[in-house]
Amino acid sequence: MSLPKLTRLLAGAQRHQRLLLPSVTPLSVSRRAVIQGEYRRPGKAKEHKYPWQRINFDLNKGLEGIRKNFLLLKKEFFDRWVGPEGKPIIEHMLELNRVVWEFRGPESLEQWALSCDREIGGESEVHLKMGRNNSTCFLHGTLVSTPPKDGETRYSGYCTMRSKQQLASFDRKKHFDWSSFNTLHLRVRGDGRPWMINIATETYFSHQRDDIYSYFLYTRGGPYWQDVKIPFSKFFLTHRGRIHDSQHPIWLDKVNTIGLTLGDKADGQFQLEIDFIGVCKDNAHTEDFAYESYKRNPEV
Repeated sequence: MSLPKLTRLLAGAQRHQRLLLPSVTPLSVSRRAVIQGEYRRPGKAKEHKYPWQRINFDLNKGLEGIRKNFLLLKKEFFDRWVGPEGKPIIEHMLELNRVVWEFRGPESLEQWALSCDREIGGESEVHLKMGRNNSTCFLHGTLVSTPPKDGETRYSGYCTMRSKQQLASFDRKKHFDWSSFNTLHLRVRGDGRPWMINIATETYFSHQRDDIYSYFLYTRGGPYWQDVKIPFSKFFLTHRGRIHDSQHPIWLDKVNTIGLTLGDKADGQFQLEIDFIGVCKDNAHTEDFAYESYKRNPEV
């Protein structure tokens, strides 16, 4: 074969290779598939800041923070001598009911945070205030399921009320220990809408920080209060609104927060009045977990 003919064949092969390369799926895996990055809402610009640029260097704030943390450390130290969470050990062992959140004044609302789709360009509104005689909390607002016109968001229409993460001294996470109880107890008065109760627990890995346990709260409407008791065995594991294939019970001794979410796609006003949120021990309930647990490598 002559040299000019060989050169033409090689050039033709290279040209066909360039045409085929764009249609071939690359073998490399994207960074987000390997390491899940921080979630960024659609339409929100990415922040190009170094970690130290987010710190507020204020001397007065630092001194006040040191004083607050040492007071919390002192309380933790002396509570250990009394018993778990500062209660006598006998009272802790015989405790069958515990009120965790009770709304008896405006200061009790500071333990909660509100969120809705207005943060991503939606039109919903949510408000929280004290009820009559400052003895209940009143959650109300307007739900609008029309998605924002940003070209990215496909679904909208949610309102959320969530408890703030409790902190111990030096900004350490403070967990609720509900291992002695098996049922969540709420006293509410709603307008007939279905809500979702979300419980967030401590996780092993950082990519599990959006894992929450969820179950339904059905309000019947009307002027009468209803006592709702939901066993912890009924809660199922979800991740950003999607149900996990692998289910397992709640880690009850490492509970971080609890929340209530409305997203029933029924546009209009809503209201929910809450008296208290607590936990209790129902000796008649013997179920450990309501869902099947699958093992990838079953034991022989």
